[in-house]
Amino acid sequence: MLFLNEKDIQKAVTMNDVVDAVDSAYQLYEENQFQMPHRMHVSEKENTLLLMPCITTGAIGTKLVTLFPNNKHVPMLQGIVILNSSETGEVKGILEGSFLTGLRTGAVGGSAVRHLAKKNAARLAIIGTGVQGLYQAVAACSQRSITDIYLYNRSAEKLPNFITQLEGWIGTSIQLHPMVTAEEAIKNADIIITSTSSSEPVLPNKKHLLRNKLIIGVGSYQPSMQEFPEALYELTDTILVDTEHAIAESGDLIYPLAQGLIEPDAVQKISTYIRSEPKPTLGNTIVFKSTGMALFDVVVANTIYQKAMDKGVGTALTL
Repeated sequence: MLFLNEKDIQKAVTMNDVVDAVDSAYQLYEENQFQMPHRMHVSEKENTLLLMPCITTGAIGTKLVTLFPNNKHVPMLQGIVILNSSETGEVKGILEGSFLTGLRTGAVGGSAVRHLAKKNAARLAIIGTGVQGLYQAVAACSQRSITDIYLYNRSAEKLPNFITQLEGWIGTSIQLHPMVTAEEAIKNADIIITSTSSSEPVLPNKKHLLRNKLIIGVGSYQPSMQEFPEALYELTDTILVDTEHAIAESGDLIYPLAQGLIEPDAVQKISTYIRSEPKPTLGNTIVFKSTGMALFDVVVANTIYQKAMDKGVGTALTL
């Protein structure tokens, strides 16, 4: 059995490798080559325990994660991913789950940038500069030649540390711009990514600031959470999602559907779009909403495991 911590995972894969793994997961999803029950949520007040098993071609795995949004001195997300052999069921790998989740969620955003952003998109806005905002920025930079990143966080004191961490990943050639408001942050952006746990929209309710952009939401994973304003739904006839479950999980879909701002058939799977030839027309304002799924975790974890084995990375353990 192989144990992989955060440093091991960093040695084993690049962000582009993880985006490739997400795209592989989309292919399995589209071909229905997986078994994945609804994720199990157990909540106490604002804290959540998540259990996410999945079986797919060549991989069996389970992610166990806790989300404690009020943590001050330890990460909000803690977890592990357990991989089992498809032949014997034996545990073949245990991977540190917080970093893996950050990478794979960033890579889901990165995949959306890969397939949906204009080829010349160069200016990125990140709304929410927590851990996930970091990985979203890194993944976006792996898919487009980003020149400027505009950063906004409601707690501005977090920005200097975020900038230091981001420069550790992407270097100092890309211009980083801390902004005072979300409106200022998105004004000149080609790509907008929201990565917050907000219960109300974090983007301004102004169509002219949202028009002709790629807008990616990764933070709203519960019905009580919202990041998108009503104005956004007036700009598009299609909202792409990573999983059909999103329609019942995210307030960014539940609310507009309940209010009649969008029709149910407006919600489409990005996996279908990726495989379509020719590509359907999405219009000038493109929206992608992610809530995640265990299939991503298992495919990404298995990719990391295989590359770690090839490179001799990790620690061998015996149960």
